[in-house]
Amino acid sequence: MRSGHPWVYSDSIHESNHAGQTGELAVIYDRKDRFLAVGLFDPDSPIRVRILHAGKPQTIDLAWWEARLEQALARRRDWFDAQTTGYRLIHGESDGWPGLVLDRYDTTLVLKLYTAAWLPWLDETLALLKENVPCERIVLRLSRNMERRPLARRDGEIIFSEHAVPEAGAPVIFLESGLRFEADVLRGQKTGFFLDQRENRREVETLARGRRVLNAFSFSGGFSVYAARGGAAAVTDLDISAHALAAAQRNFALNQNFPGVAACHHDTAQGDAFEWLAASAAKFDLVVLDPPSLAKRATEQAGALRAYERLATLGIARLAPDGILVAGSCSAHVPAEEFFEVIRRAAAKSGRKFAELKTLRHPPDHPATFKEGEYLKVIYLKFAT
Repeated sequence: MRSGHPWVYSDSIHESNHAGQTGELAVIYDRKDRFLAVGLFDPDSPIRVRILHAGKPQTIDLAWWEARLEQALARRRDWFDAQTTGYRLIHGESDGWPGLVLDRYDTTLVLKLYTAAWLPWLDETLALLKENVPCERIVLRLSRNMERRPLARRDGEIIFSEHAVPEAGAPVIFLESGLRFEADVLRGQKTGFFLDQRENRREVETLARGRRVLNAFSFSGGFSVYAARGGAAAVTDLDISAHALAAAQRNFALNQNFPGVAACHHDTAQGDAFEWLAASAAKFDLVVLDPPSLAKRATEQAGALRAYERLATLGIARLAPDGILVAGSCSAHVPAEEFFEVIRRAAAKSGRKFAELKTLRHPPDHPATFKEGEYLKVIYLKFAT
């Protein structure tokens, strides 16, 4: 805690003065009864306390919360212009709001909670957001670990609406780098879109001209639309979900005003990416491999690394001469260097000459200020033959 780590696990607590209720402020002292920190208490989570403040004692009141919110908002004020209206406003622990994220999709905010410790504070949090973050509605989303908890508010509930807004179940349309995308803020993965891959989508756009592109684990086709605008000759979206592929087709339709998108041949393929890559004989000039997390817990790390290497091997086999592989991981339990190493190993085993173009990590609106908060890593390799 003294070095800034935001979590206290249940087995690290020596003693407590009473049992404690969900959402209570837990004040933490060291063995010499010196104040260490204060945080939100969750008696049902292995992460028993999520730290709000460490160091010298402070009063946690409305003014304190307002200042904490302003710090997160101020960091992002100069990062985005009118061409990007979808981004993260609060990134959990790394913005001082442990277990809480807030995403903006144009005039809609999505508040996602990862710990029940926020539930007793929900009304105050919503009031604070309404006062300080202009919006037309706020949608509440809950992580899977909270699905069985009895709640006064329902997951997906529209909390706040003062103006004309889209139909409750309709996707929200927002801008990213001038491109239009839909976000299913009520039922979509994460908060409705993978905002953290923005910089990698921009990078793929610069690499796509004249290339045949395969976007594996495509979700709603974000990489594909960028590639098309960048001049890709053809793009194939591959995903196991028909719902995701339908969203990808709609996102292409939303951007027909761009000549590159209008001219690009767009295909979709439904199926398991591992199986499809193994069975296909098609060749592509740019392959994007962006799977969901393959390690949900630390014990799955070894298996995930093997899966990433196999996936990279399959992707490389689909690459034409001078092809580019873009391989990503969003598994927090897989360290970046170990992930990069298995992708490099798969490339070396292919027997093809290759050059490493770059690696990318977290975008600025998704900072990672502690080890467990580091999850996103992407590597770019170009193969000569």
